[in-house]
Amino acid sequence: MKKNIQAFFEEIKNKKIAFCGLGATNLPVVELFLKKGAKVLACDITPREKANKDILALERLGAELKLGEDYLKDLDVDIIFRSPGLNFLSAELAEAHRRGVVVTSEMEVFFALCPCKIIAVTGSDGKTTTTTIISEILKNARKNVHLGGNIGKPLLPDIEQIGTEDIVVVELSSFQLISMRCSPDVAVITNIEPNHLDVHKDMNEYICAKKNIFLHQSAFSKTILNFENDITKNFAKDCRGDVCFFSIHKPIEKGVSCKDGVIYYEDFQGRVPILNRQDIRLPGEHNLANYMAAIGAVWGEVSPQNILNVARTFNGVEHRMELIREVKGVKYYNDSIATSPTRVTKGMLSLFDQKIILISGGYDKKIPFESLADKIIDKVKILILMGQAANKIESAVKRSPKYEVNRPKILHVDNMEQAVETAYKLSVPNDIVSLSPACASFDLYKNFAERGNHFKNLVNAL
Repeated sequence: MKKNIQAFFEEIKNKKIAFCGLGATNLPVVELFLKKGAKVLACDITPREKANKDILALERLGAELKLGEDYLKDLDVDIIFRSPGLNFLSAELAEAHRRGVVVTSEMEVFFALCPCKIIAVTGSDGKTTTTTIISEILKNARKNVHLGGNIGKPLLPDIEQIGTEDIVVVELSSFQLISMRCSPDVAVITNIEPNHLDVHKDMNEYICAKKNIFLHQSAFSKTILNFENDITKNFAKDCRGDVCFFSIHKPIEKGVSCKDGVIYYEDFQGRVPILNRQDIRLPGEHNLANYMAAIGAVWGEVSPQNILNVARTFNGVEHRMELIREVKGVKYYNDSIATSPTRVTKGMLSLFDQKIILISGGYDKKIPFESLADKIIDKVKILILMGQAANKIESAVKRSPKYEVNRPKILHVDNMEQAVETAYKLSVPNDIVSLSPACASFDLYKNFAERGNHFKNLVNAL
């Protein structure tokens, strides 16, 4: 049941509300709630002496700050807004809930208040690109679109400007979904592969979090599922609303499929050709899958021409197989978003016939690298490793039955500067160098974008 927006803001006046985790999600929401008359406690693990100016500025706006290691202890408040980075199952939040404190998040409240249709995308890989493609197609059809969520922009601060005829398109991570008990009108799951097992206790918890994107839908909702991924294919039996599959290689009765290079939408009314594979400007089979998922989500809202217009012009999202420049005949690619083995195998390691120079490694999310190892041996001539997971990746490669000594050549570096310098010295004309980490960035960087920008700056300085 949707709540009335103005009634909600009247309810939170003079309520004591703690915002736990002061990153990109909660900071703008804190300012909104201060304006609406809430008594805000802004909490973050960062100690005061290391807090940035945006956090400290909240004090001048009227918030009370609680910073440092004990930021979650003894929260005497009515409501807690957790950031996606704060584990919903933490002992501190469980204790607060036991005491009767409401524990929620920006996205949960947004879903409860949003007056218009919501399309939401999740998955282990491809969700940002798929979310962006959906948004671009809808905008091409002259829809008023609000894009946000895990893609980088909280939407709750904009709730009063969203109209009933608008469309919201959001990307949702497992960390956002784990606590959600409301689902979008259209849910898209690109795929499910092992990921974030450093935070989730096991693969089952990760899968259950993802399922929340559709488990609370009504009979009038729609769910888009990857037919070629065994986990997502089996979700269909738990969907209450309409199910639309997408599949590159396997024939399906209802949904988006590809035959003889043509992408079709097919249902009981027949088969409608939409576009040819070569119309899609983005390279790689994984981007074909992203487009097919997006088509399933927007079908009925747009025309095939709107889809074709975007396919022919959309250049992709920054940090995703992004060609930076060519230096002395060597092409350098920034693929910092490739934070899992499947992103690397289906991405950069699937694009070229030749063997490439690969820079990998980073924060260890406790996921296996065996699936990546064989592909590295097939597609990489020099493997440059850095970060926490460097030894784990090397061990997986050397354990592969395909491995031969120095095929690929494996080198370790301490940082990105050394990685770029090493690639530059060892490359020859016509080589391809790619930063495709297969890991998160948190051992050395704030996020994948900061890592990708550092890499781009170093390459542009060559």
